[in-house]
Amino acid sequence: MSKPMVAIVGRPNVGKSTLFNRLAGKRISIVEDTPGVTRDRVYAESEWVGRPFTMIDTGGIEPESADIIIKQMRRQAQIAIEMADVIVFIVDGKEGLTAADQEVATMLRKSKKPVVLVVNKIDNLKDEANMYEFYNLGIGDPNTISASQGLGLGDMLDEVVKFFPEENEDEEEEENIKIAMVGKPNVGKSSLINKLLGEDRVIVSNVPGTTRDAIDSYLETEQGKFTLIDTAGLRRKSKVKEEIERYSVIRTYAAIERADVCILMIDATEGVTDQDEKIIGYAHELNKAIFVIVNKWDLIEKDGKTMANYQKDLQSNLKFLSYAPFLFISALTGQRVHKVLEMAKMCYGNYSKRIGTGILNDVISKAILMKEPPVVALKRLKVYYATQVAVCPPKFIFFVNDPSASHFSYERYLENQLRSSFDFTGTGLQIEYRQRKE
Repeated sequence: MSKPMVAIVGRPNVGKSTLFNRLAGKRISIVEDTPGVTRDRVYAESEWVGRPFTMIDTGGIEPESADIIIKQMRRQAQIAIEMADVIVFIVDGKEGLTAADQEVATMLRKSKKPVVLVVNKIDNLKDEANMYEFYNLGIGDPNTISASQGLGLGDMLDEVVKFFPEENEDEEEEENIKIAMVGKPNVGKSSLINKLLGEDRVIVSNVPGTTRDAIDSYLETEQGKFTLIDTAGLRRKSKVKEEIERYSVIRTYAAIERADVCILMIDATEGVTDQDEKIIGYAHELNKAIFVIVNKWDLIEKDGKTMANYQKDLQSNLKFLSYAPFLFISALTGQRVHKVLEMAKMCYGNYSKRIGTGILNDVISKAILMKEPPVVALKRLKVYYATQVAVCPPKFIFFVNDPSASHFSYERYLENQLRSSFDFTGTGLQIEYRQRKE
């Protein structure tokens, strides 16, 4: 099921990013060699009372004058309204009510979306009375918090969660393999979708997608049932203002978040770009099933080694996607298009694969016998046993003597052993090292 999206809106310096970072916790930290985690990260995963959700941060714009505040806030709030299931509207309890607050409140009232009004910087009891003037905004009862001190966050999140859609397992939806097509504009995403729909017309219908700016296409073939999610392409920053680029990333991320399989489409005449790495990095970070399509292959002059050399160059640029297969197609001529759904189904099969505990531990034991863990800080890792606890993506827990004794190179070795033994081609894996209770 897709996670609810919570947008944090408000004028600059009211504490949006402080709250965002507080709720995101350690997930927001920048991890080296993990694509998609940037210093100006605009989304994060969080959870409250067992309900996971995705936060959108609309912060980071520092306008030069009072006139630009209203203009920038309107742009931010409109996009946040469009994307979010629930909106957290933050105001500054120390500074009090401003014209910019009124402007945003007016837009939020028109949106008919659930809004939780949050008065920040209420650091002690004597400041509590500052909330009353915010009733003038006309969007409900204010919730007082101190984002910097972590006060009042539980009550605020209780209000947010009240507006989440009810959890229900839709069996019909579960049968559909949801595929997100991502990549820059004009690489042929829509052309490929149209080609797939045109060649496999058994059940085809178009309904508005839950990303609110995309159309989901449903089709059924001998391969199975599929939902194809087209996404807005990411433009270069020179062509689009930076704050708009942030929200095209959010829209594409929203599509990736609800997909099972993510296809990165690359223009064969252009190769892989920073934008491609950034957006597929999001999918990699979420351990989605992933494969790479190189489109417009008909435009490339070829000899016997062209495809192999091209794939080698791509793998060099996309080192973090060592597990992802490649497919070279032409959406225009139809070359190899029939293999797209076949490969998507193969990747999904591995994404939803479950391994028995007995055979899993046999493989891990043999891997450890072949290569002993290194000594880290005077300790050697000891793996007692492993078990798979989830699918989509496959998640494994290794019970060990001390997780701090694990070295990233050895973790990679064990992951590679899992991949080679059980064929997890085309899917991310989640592996957690947990101390066994004595």
